[in-house]
Amino acid sequence: MPTIAIDCLQPGIYISLDGIGWMEHPFLLNHFRITTQQQIGALRRMGLTEVQWDPARSTVQPLPAAAVPEAEPDFGAGALDALLSSKRDRVERVREQRETLARCARLYDQETKSVRQILGSVASRPNEAHSSAKTLTARLVEGLVNAKNVAVHLVNLKSSETGLPGHSMNVMVIALLIGKAVGLSADELKELGLGAMLHDIGKEDVPSRVLRNPNRTPAEEQFYRGHTGFGIKSVAGIRDLATGVRNVIACHHERWDGNGFPNRLTESRIPKLARIVAIANRYDNLCNPIDPKAARTPAQAVAAMFKDEGGLDPELLRAFVKALGIYPPGSFVGLDDGSIGLVMETNDRDLLRPLLMIYDAGVPRNEALLLDMRDAEAKIEATLNPQDLPRAVVEYLAPQGRIELYITPAT
Repeated sequence: MPTIAIDCLQPGIYISLDGIGWMEHPFLLNHFRITTQQQIGALRRMGLTEVQWDPARSTVQPLPAAAVPEAEPDFGAGALDALLSSKRDRVERVREQRETLARCARLYDQETKSVRQILGSVASRPNEAHSSAKTLTARLVEGLVNAKNVAVHLVNLKSSETGLPGHSMNVMVIALLIGKAVGLSADELKELGLGAMLHDIGKEDVPSRVLRNPNRTPAEEQFYRGHTGFGIKSVAGIRDLATGVRNVIACHHERWDGNGFPNRLTESRIPKLARIVAIANRYDNLCNPIDPKAARTPAQAVAAMFKDEGGLDPELLRAFVKALGIYPPGSFVGLDDGSIGLVMETNDRDLLRPLLMIYDAGVPRNEALLLDMRDAEAKIEATLNPQDLPRAVVEYLAPQGRIELYITPAT
């Protein structure tokens, strides 16, 4: 990048402070478009005489040197102090946000391991497994029942449970998000969560070669579709299992238009909890397919779900999209200042301004900046397809490549 004298700066010039450590300057980002004279005063107060600038991302041209007054009052001290104070506050919020994401990752990992144990013990210890499953579900539900707002967090683990336990956990989290959005009661949410956890338990009886085959023969497809019946058989030993839970297991592949299985039910004849789980199940299967190369971005997944007219309850699908937001966690986004970020958290109080992890090659990934768009001057310009991004960017922001979500009451 070319350099520009500090005296030639004006609002609209896009600058880079890559040569200065992030903690050594008072600005939120290392690259940004100047918006105020206060920022220019802060740069002067830092003792800089010139900075790098990007003509392509600037909206104005530099001031000519002759246009700068010979003598000018130095308001830099106040400007720098104000920006440093603001940055200290933001750094503290980033620290708290980082701790929240780390805590959610730990909880997700713990809960998913519990799901693995529950699914593995249904056949041999059905009632013990049922009790553990109800406890786990209640733990998730109780914090959401009275929460005015819900935060949805992306869980970006280095390694996590995949396969059936990971899928079951994701479907449970997404289903509870929908259930909360449509006003289900605490008891209904608990049934929904339990049904979502157990919805695919019948797949334990389907050979892996059938489950993982995208081009099944008619006989294999028939065997695969039998997993709903295998699931009902698997939970037969559980005393007092709620009918709503059984219906989720039996009906989560029914379609709104009647072309689903096993009973070709239509519209409201499909139990409501099963309709909710069908949406959660479809979303997770699109974002986290067996073949990672076939994975859709969150935006692509939502678009595919709307395009599949007749498959899903349209009212519940709209509630799902409204709850998840325009920029669902796991979305890659481009900002109007040229930055690239990954949506780490959405809050239903302000879905247009999520929490982002920002790519910066000069910052170690474990110290990556978390940018709350509610505090940022930059705006999200577009969602991006990771296939169109440099590999280094994708591996920095989402090394695991999976979209796993956790929900908590919003603070």
